[in-house]
Amino acid sequence: MNKISGKNLYQQGDAKLNLNTKKRKAKKSLQIAIAGFLPKPRPRWYITSFMSILAISLQSGSNGNCIYVEAGGVKLLFDAGIPGIHAERRLAAKGRDIRQVDALIISHDHGDHVRHAGVFHRKYGMPVYATPATLESAVSRFPIGKLETTKNFRSGGNPLRFGGVTVQTIPTSHDGADGSAFIIECGGKRLGIMTDLGHPFEGLAHAISTLDAVFLESNYDPRMLQTGPYPHFLKKRIAGNGGHLSNMEAASLLAKSGKRLKWACLAHLSEQNNNPGLAVQTHRGIIGTGLTLYVASRYFATGILRV
Repeated sequence: MNKISGKNLYQQGDAKLNLNTKKRKAKKSLQIAIAGFLPKPRPRWYITSFMSILAISLQSGSNGNCIYVEAGGVKLLFDAGIPGIHAERRLAAKGRDIRQVDALIISHDHGDHVRHAGVFHRKYGMPVYATPATLESAVSRFPIGKLETTKNFRSGGNPLRFGGVTVQTIPTSHDGADGSAFIIECGGKRLGIMTDLGHPFEGLAHAISTLDAVFLESNYDPRMLQTGPYPHFLKKRIAGNGGHLSNMEAASLLAKSGKRLKWACLAHLSEQNNNPGLAVQTHRGIIGTGLTLYVASRYFATGILRV
């Protein structure tokens, strides 16, 4: 029998200890390597934001319009009727960076929707999407300046696509060069941006019935318009087929919307011929209290509205 000295026992023990230490280090290194390829756990707010459509009206009215929409990691602005610095600050107050916006989409060629498109494009680096007629008219009417990256679409044509977000365009009867309303869809949720519509044209009520939420113009009260200070030709234009929807016309559309619609934000209210209290009162008298209503301000941003 071979004798094992105390020294040999110590050496064997050290060897086993070193082997175990190496195994533990190798196992830990493997775990670290694997972890590098696994997605990190996301906080609840991150997951929820990707399952929802978030929207903010930055301003709404004849003094300027701009709506921010965020869905599926995509960030969009609809219309550029307010100064860029106003949009930047109002988004920053909501924790959003205007320089991360993926595209600016223009509804039509009137100044309260397109006047500042050039600044949005050049200062913040966002491409401009518009119909050819809208872009041509806007550039000829306003000092928009150079637009290096523009994308054309045909209102009522193929949807615009931004990752997992689609934007359907709907021709309107408003008296712009080539007006469009929009339906933004992501993950089965649908948000409508429907202002400057002209009149309740065929198919509009059905389109609203397919939505989960909508920004809908509720521009004027007929009595205030008729007794107000506007000249006759302007009153006729506003109430005509190429003008705007009244409170009652907008409410009648919402009354037909069905159960899918969860909220409506009344937009593009006239300063002279309407007020938020009257608009909401008119709607409640027609649709009741079952639908959540918001009102988009002519001067401030709304909160973050979730679809």
